[in-house]
Amino acid sequence: MAEAEVKKRRRRARKYITLYSPFLMKETRHELIGEVMETEQGRMQWARCTVSRHAQLVNLDALEHEQQRVAAAGIKIERENAKAYDPTGEYSIGDVIYHASLDDYGLVRSKEIATNGMSMLVVLFEKNKEKRLVEKLAKK
Repeated sequence: MAEAEVKKRRRRARKYITLYSPFLMKETRHELIGEVMETEQGRMQWARCTVSRHAQLVNLDALEHEQQRVAAAGIKIERENAKAYDPTGEYSIGDVIYHASLDDYGLVRSKEIATNGMSMLVVLFEKNKEKRLVEKLAKK
């Protein structure tokens, strides 16, 4: 019995982060798994989505840098120049948009192409943090 107590395995505390899941096309909670790997691009680690169970390799240095940049920026949005958000419209990086259903103003930070080929906007909102919105949606 004493031998079993000595060989008890220490459990590592789990660490979770919120990341964009390309499989689900939304932000979900991810569990960091495995060991941190040092590469030329920075510290890398695998993160597994708690919803879909898909794993992706994440650059921890880039995530920390982005969080610090967003926290330090404290976005200033000039509402008089805001464009109303329309999924069929096209927007540029730096545009200020107003999303009526969210009742929030946001700044277009970047553009992405989703796994299904759709154009997506990464928008940093005042109240709702960061969201991904559809752009150039074809009318049927």
